[in-house]
Amino acid sequence: MNDVLTKQIARINLYALISRIMMKEVDEDFLEKFESDEMILSFFPNYQNWDRRKEISKKQLLDQFLNVDFANMFVLHMIPYESFYRRDDQMLETGGDNPVVQLYNEYDFRVELDVARAVSPDHIGIELEFMYMMATSEFKALENEDYEAACNIAKIERDFLKEHLLEWAPMFLMNMKAESGTPFYFDAASLALEFLLSDYEYLNELITDEGCRYRV
Repeated sequence: MNDVLTKQIARINLYALISRIMMKEVDEDFLEKFESDEMILSFFPNYQNWDRRKEISKKQLLDQFLNVDFANMFVLHMIPYESFYRRDDQMLETGGDNPVVQLYNEYDFRVELDVARAVSPDHIGIELEFMYMMATSEFKALENEDYEAACNIAKIERDFLKEHLLEWAPMFLMNMKAESGTPFYFDAASLALEFLLSDYEYLNELITDEGCRYRV
């Protein structure tokens, strides 16, 4: 079970990381912690080898490059919302009829759009944060040896990936890689894309027609 808990902690940390990066601009405090963690930095090879970050201060890096790149992709030139990708009219569904809102409400997940720099709850950063919250709940259930609850939560996660994130996020993330102006956001898109696909595979192996592996 220790291996399972370790895996769960890794999932929680990755969902926390990519949701934070896609939710709003990074700041100096974030960069300080980010660059001091060799494990996290290893997921960003292009950024790690980017000469620019070694030549100027963190404030300059943020003001001249990273925050400009974030604004270009998440505010000005790209649309990081599920409804845009999935509706025939490409309109954002900002109201309570948005399918993810009903799901969030069911699991008591509250969205703060102003914090997320978002106009709709189906923003990619918010959907990733929902997965972070569910993975954290799954971890707590495993710690308490409540394997039935852990299985139920894992199924919710798998279904959310299948029915929501994986229906549109891969296309957005591939566009993000193509449009990124810095190695930081290029690597972030690569990491998010690879992780979402591998996490879905992991959850599919965990939750099968025969049952849930936690119950074995």
